[in-house]
Amino acid sequence: MRFPGIDAALGSLPAPRRGQIGAMLCRLRRPAWMGTLRRITPLSNRYGFDRGTPIDRYYIEQFLEEYRSDIRGHVLEVKNTRYAARFGGDVERYSVLDIDPSNPCATIHADLAAAHHVAADQFDCFILTQTLHFIFDIRAAVAHAHRMLRSGGVLLATIPAISRIDRELAASDYWRLSPAACSTLFQEVFDADRTTVRAYGNVLAGTAFWNGMAAEELRPRELDAYDAFFPVVVAVRAVKT
Repeated sequence: MRFPGIDAALGSLPAPRRGQIGAMLCRLRRPAWMGTLRRITPLSNRYGFDRGTPIDRYYIEQFLEEYRSDIRGHVLEVKNTRYAARFGGDVERYSVLDIDPSNPCATIHADLAAAHHVAADQFDCFILTQTLHFIFDIRAAVAHAHRMLRSGGVLLATIPAISRIDRELAASDYWRLSPAACSTLFQEVFDADRTTVRAYGNVLAGTAFWNGMAAEELRPRELDAYDAFFPVVVAVRAVKT
C-alpha cells in the first residue's frame, strides 16, 4: 500500500513528528495480525511437547541427521541414549553422562564443568544437546568435552539461542548463546578449521517456539528457512585434532 505525496511531505515535518507518522505508515503498509498469539501466556508450558514436536527438537534432529556418520564407535550422550540410538550407525558402545546420581541410565556421574575424574581420550563422539546452557562454567564444560574425546573424535552440540526458562531447572538455567558466542567458545579449545557453527530458525519459527507451538503446526518451508539474524538453535560440530 502506497500513499502518494505523503512520504514527500514528511520531509518538511520536525524529526519527532516525522518519526511518529513514519511508524504509523509502516504499520498501515505492513499490518501485523496476531491471531491466536495475541496472549500473555504460552499455548504450551512444555515447549510444545504436548502439541507435537518442539520446534527446537525439529532443528536438533535435522542437525544430527546431517552428521549421523559421526555417531560411531564409543558414543557419549547426556542423560540417556535417545539420539545416539536413533541416529548412530557403527556404534560399538554407549555411555551416558549425568550429574544426577539417581539416573539409572547413567554410566558416568559427573558435573561436566568439573569432570576431572573422567578419563581422557576415550570417546569417538559426544552428543551434547541442549545442556551447556545449564552449566554456569561453560568454558570448563567445553574444555572437558574436548579432553574426553579421542583424537579425531567429534563433538555434536546444540545450544538455545532463544528458549523459555525451564520450570524445573530455573535456578540453573543460565545462558542463551549467539552463533558468534559459540564460535568463540568452541574455537578456544577446538581448531577453528575443524569447527562448524550453524544457526537454525527464523523469525516465524522463533515466534512459534516462544509461544509453545509444535513443528507440526508450521509448514516445512517455514521451518527450513534459515535466517542467521533470528536463530532458534545454534548447532556446533567440532573435531578434536
